Amino acid sequence: MTNISAAITAVGGYVPDFILTNKILETMVDTNDEWITSRTGIKERRILKGANKGTSFLAIQAAKDLIQKNNLDPTTIDLVVVATATPDMKAASTSAYTASEIGATNAFSFDLDAACSSFLFGMSVASSYIQSGKHKKVLLIGADKNSSMISYEDRATCIIFGDGAGAVLFEPNEEGFGVQDEYLRSDGSGREFLRATHGGSANAITEESLKDHSQYVFQDGKTVFKNAVFNMADATEKILERNNLDNDKIDWLVAHQANKRIIDATANRINLNPQKVMMNIEKYGNTTSGTLPLLLSDYESKLKKGDNLIFAAFGGGFNWGSIYLKWAYNS
Repeated sequence: MTNISAAITAVGGYVPDFILTNKILETMVDTNDEWITSRTGIKERRILKGANKGTSFLAIQAAKDLIQKNNLDPTTIDLVVVATATPDMKAASTSAYTASEIGATNAFSFDLDAACSSFLFGMSVASSYIQSGKHKKVLLIGADKNSSMISYEDRATCIIFGDGAGAVLFEPNEEGFGVQDEYLRSDGSGREFLRATHGGSANAITEESLKDHSQYVFQDGKTVFKNAVFNMADATEKILERNNLDNDKIDWLVAHQANKRIIDATANRINLNPQKVMMNIEKYGNTTSGTLPLLLSDYESKLKKGDNLIFAAFGGGFNWGSIYLKWAYNS
């Protein structure tokens, strides 16, 4: 029997037009450009403007970019997964609407939420569907409208997050390219350190909750930073050890763009040349589920068939992990 692996065969991306710079934030909260840049590496982030435009708008644009660039017939897509922490609604699937709007009329769909690890976990899901042999084309979209759950009076969070989306197509591969291995973990004891409390089933939005802004993201920065640095680096190191990879064999580190210091710490842990580290956090900030596919979209022209890519992410939950993938095509 031929071994089938799940390979990425196309990518797309989208970010909104409006640019929220550090200079603009200086006029909104008590912060400054030097402080933000030195602690996060972020210079600007994109914000989705317009009435009734939610995460699905971002997802649809990223998917359309992929479809148009690759002349893909959307009716051939078997499954659409939207990885997101900010679905359009609580009671209707963002992925179903997205699939219909892009013309994926023969696909089934579902949303997947693991906070900032949503896309990474989605890669595992998409790979499993392909390797099962049941599906030939799985469209995985990472999209988040983080501005919908951020208080722009909270300088601890508003400086970090932006809106954006990226999309990848997974297809079967018999040449050995695609997903090679994964190491994924969760720890619910970290739930209290990064959360948007009210609005879920355990805590309905009330007049009181609106007054104290508990529907917005809260982050215990020091605790999240400490756990992210350790767990992202640890997961990456474990993937390398299990696959007998040293830093010379790694072509790219594709790390979640939460904070430049976290990304640098992960690269330093494996002694990786900084030129092999994908980075666009300065332009987009943390787009949550969108960071990994947006990196692929921005760096697609630099990727070569056979390149070894190490993906790593950490998010609220806590959820984290690393995936080893061999790139399947030349741009």
